Amino acid sequence: MTVTVRPLADEELPAAWELGRVAFGGPATAPEWALRPLPGLLRLGAFDERGRLVGKATDTGHEQWWGGRRLATADVGGVSVLPEHRGGGVARALLTDLLARGRERGAAVSALVPTVSAAYRRLGWEVVGALQRAELDTAALPSDPAPGVRVRPGEPADLAVVDTLYETLARPRAGLLTRRGGLFDLPHQGRWPGGVDGVTVAEQDGVPTGVLVYERGTGYGPEARLTVHQALAVTAEAARALVGVLAGWRTVTRTVRLPLLAGDAVAGVLPLERSPEGPGAVFMHRPVDVVRAVADRGWPGHVRGRVAFTLLDPVVAPNTGPWELELADGAGELRRPDREPALLLDVRGFAQLYCGVTTGRAAALAGLVSGPGDPAALDLLASGPPAQLLDYF
Repeated sequence: MTVTVRPLADEELPAAWELGRVAFGGPATAPEWALRPLPGLLRLGAFDERGRLVGKATDTGHEQWWGGRRLATADVGGVSVLPEHRGGGVARALLTDLLARGRERGAAVSALVPTVSAAYRRLGWEVVGALQRAELDTAALPSDPAPGVRVRPGEPADLAVVDTLYETLARPRAGLLTRRGGLFDLPHQGRWPGGVDGVTVAEQDGVPTGVLVYERGTGYGPEARLTVHQALAVTAEAARALVGVLAGWRTVTRTVRLPLLAGDAVAGVLPLERSPEGPGAVFMHRPVDVVRAVADRGWPGHVRGRVAFTLLDPVVAPNTGPWELELADGAGELRRPDREPALLLDVRGFAQLYCGVTTGRAAALAGLVSGPGDPAALDLLASGPPAQLLDYF
């Protein structure tokens, strides 16, 4: 089937919501933001020969932090296709168009949270991690003293504190959203956003150094659960104080569920060995423009070197071909080499190496690197920290 892909008109947004509702089982009543244009959010529709909407996808308007630098993205959300047209190339047409538009406006990379990874692998995305979470018995949480830390109930104005602390934690890492643009720019209008019942703020010398954003849930028996949407701390003392507050919920909530950021202060306090909860949804990654993906991010300052490879990208033709990567002094450059490289790299392998979750030889064992050269040379591309994600989209 031949489809036409184009941006959705305002009057087509209700039909797009209904398509997504059928696919994902969402509410019949659309939220107000879904039925109006939003700056930075690109909603694409695929239309059949009769002009009927048969599929949709959204470029979310996100940015990501990579080593202290903001990277423009073509992150993907809400891919939906009518049941009668699934497997007919509609999603491929939508995502090929989305990547082309993203590249044209300067996007460097793309992330998504898949419902089925195989479809996205065929288009060059690869799994690079999972949203981490823990579910713990509230009574097992430590309540150690945290001298010098004052905890207080927050107010809607303290959502700005959440943003500030999140950025402090996210900026030096890799792959975390900047939480700017698209839906992140919607105002909360002086009240808690949906799904939030309260905030706890930890302060040291009057300066906020930690915050919890939580949803109480229902009941107070064995089934009762406290869901923490944000658990952020920039000092070890603030982390102990916040976990102590969570421990105080033991009288009315049996369990607490919270997101995890590997290597942060909160994860260092929790008894994670007691959590039966495994990783959450996986997330996938791919380059949109390999030159920008290398040049626009921060790289480890101590790493220097060069490696040449030929990249294969089934969707973004300008990415395909021979390249030489050079890293030095915290910066990277990708340029065309003057000789044929001895390594052949699939774009999915590029994604995993770029996201710091594999090595060149491991990628070769997975069938993503070939050629007579030593794949260990590609470890240069993997020299950054592993990509992480806290936000589902």
